[in-house]
Amino acid sequence: QVQLVESGGGLVQAGGSLRLSCIVSGGTISGSVMGWYRQAPGKQRELVARITSGGMTKYGDSVKGRFTISRDNAMNTVYLQMSDLRPEDTAVYYCNVLAVVDERTLLPWGQGTQVTVSS
Repeated sequence: QVQLVESGGGLVQAGGSLRLSCIVSGGTISGSVMGWYRQAPGKQRELVARITSGGMTKYGDSVKGRFTISRDNAMNTVYLQMSDLRPEDTAVYYCNVLAVVDERTLLPWGQGTQVTVSS
């Protein structure tokens, strides 16, 4: 059974950095589009960044220039490097595998990792 395991979250001051990791256990990510999402309290889950199997990336407007998504296919791991964090980045962060055609998520959500940015 394929599972998503996110880690790396924590409490950080505004302007700080964090690096999130997502390990896909029981499967392989090579050939897959991978995405990072976040969900803040009272808000819908939103796509933050995604990366194709070829390394092409796309970011949400609110994180462009501050977040970087990357992948290590050999380790079945996707990363999200977050810099210049802001209080509005506070959320639970999740990863998932995305369908190529319509970017719908393909796996059950993992537990996520909490990111809290203090002002």
